[in-house]
Amino acid sequence: MKLKKKATFLVAMVLALTTLLSACGGGNNNAGSGNSPDAAAPNNATTNTATTDGAVDTSQEVTLKLLMVGSKPADYDEVYGELNKLLKEKINATVETEFLDWADWTQKYPLKFAANEDFDIAYTANWAFYNDQVLKGGFLELTDEMLQKYAPKTWEAMPQASWDQSKVNGKQYMVPNNNQEVTDKVVLVREDLRKKYNLDPVNSPETYAAYLKAIGAGEKGISPFGAKPADGWKWHELDQILLEQQNEWNLVDYNFPLAYKLDDATGKVFNVYDTPEFTALIQYYKDLADNNGWSKNIVSNKNDVFQDIKAGKTSSYAQNLGTISSNIGEIRRDKPEMEVNIADLTPDKKKIGAISTQNGLGIHATSKNVERSLMLIDLLQNDKEIHDLTMYGVAGKHYEPIGDDKYSPGPSFNNYNLSGYSVWGWNSLLNRTDSSYPEEGNKMLADWQSKVYHFPLETFVFDDSKVKNEVANVGNVMLRYAIPLEYGLIKDLEKGQADLNKQLKAAGLDKIQQELQSQIDAFLAAQVQ
Repeated sequence: MKLKKKATFLVAMVLALTTLLSACGGGNNNAGSGNSPDAAAPNNATTNTATTDGAVDTSQEVTLKLLMVGSKPADYDEVYGELNKLLKEKINATVETEFLDWADWTQKYPLKFAANEDFDIAYTANWAFYNDQVLKGGFLELTDEMLQKYAPKTWEAMPQASWDQSKVNGKQYMVPNNNQEVTDKVVLVREDLRKKYNLDPVNSPETYAAYLKAIGAGEKGISPFGAKPADGWKWHELDQILLEQQNEWNLVDYNFPLAYKLDDATGKVFNVYDTPEFTALIQYYKDLADNNGWSKNIVSNKNDVFQDIKAGKTSSYAQNLGTISSNIGEIRRDKPEMEVNIADLTPDKKKIGAISTQNGLGIHATSKNVERSLMLIDLLQNDKEIHDLTMYGVAGKHYEPIGDDKYSPGPSFNNYNLSGYSVWGWNSLLNRTDSSYPEEGNKMLADWQSKVYHFPLETFVFDDSKVKNEVANVGNVMLRYAIPLEYGLIKDLEKGQADLNKQLKAAGLDKIQQELQSQIDAFLAAQVQ
């Protein structure tokens, strides 16, 4: 998830959200730095040791504690019960998982680290506190020697570029997912409703606005556009499409509104809220809000938007291509009377490929089971039986395998729906595709991948340690002033935009911009040396 790289829920994946709040620090900043597993032993009281023949000693059974983002599946106990049988046999370990629900994960996640709670592995991503926790010492450094010894299949299968992209200050703290993604977002549209009102195909901001307004005027009981901003997200759900993609900008961190132009070799950053493009966009949004383009209660909505679409309560929403394509496949299977389609509103704009930190797993800096944790990650990514089980559930019940790379939902599919929690942390070459996945989604992805634009700051990561307070203050301003403005709840747009920028300045945005520009300048200078 760039914009709402959270949200996402992904199958072909996806999602897509960025670091948000603050406060952490369970381990010290040097926890594990440069250490081999043996050197880390003082911080790993029950660490495994190597046998004389070089194999790992797994004679002592351990319980590995996972911290995952998302909703706990109804059949978790059954699926992970089967997983634990396999893990007991393969690495003499079992797994316990804590789930941080989507409604409040952004608040709870950093607190788990700040309190130094007892867990071994955490889902993490560039939108889910990865850089933030690395800088606070929350994740253990993973040396090449550790990875080669305890996660050899992952080490072999992972492209070197993925390892390089997921480093922070030249060091590795994540085992990234091994799955190429494109981060651009699209929208799902109800083609039956579009045709009902004789509208042009949706392929631009203008045709999309016409679609939403026609449904707002003519369909009672259907909200044209659905979103879930009430989970702490600081942006309009369409901003990635209509602000970033449309203008070919890249927002550095979704906790503050600073961006640069993709093709600007100097990397000059600017406040997106203080641009003519943003002024035009809030006018676009206000027109939609005034014409029933979305519910007046949208900023407090906590519903599952896709379920509202399946139920016929909402006609459109924005997400990454993989998620939208999977959703469309599910609708065509379960609701054949509902005609749906994928719409790219920025088809001629630059496309951005996800760096490897889009999804991954990190080891808690104070884990007592580092080696076994790496062995588990290795199995999750590369052991076909374990990967299938954790991704799709019990064969014959939650899914039906089709060959080696496809599946169809089983009778209890909804009790272990892989879009519900962050199994994407171990996306890999073993992923299956839903047999109902629409061909137009595959074609669009192939077209996008041929057009991925690589830019100088593609792997730049901002270190906000010197401006933590300012980042938190700016985020609060965005929630209070930007969200109502973007969803059309402020009558006087000019005043609303001025108030927003005034409050951002008071919160310390200038200081963040100065620090960010300094780091970008240094990053670009280092690249040409």
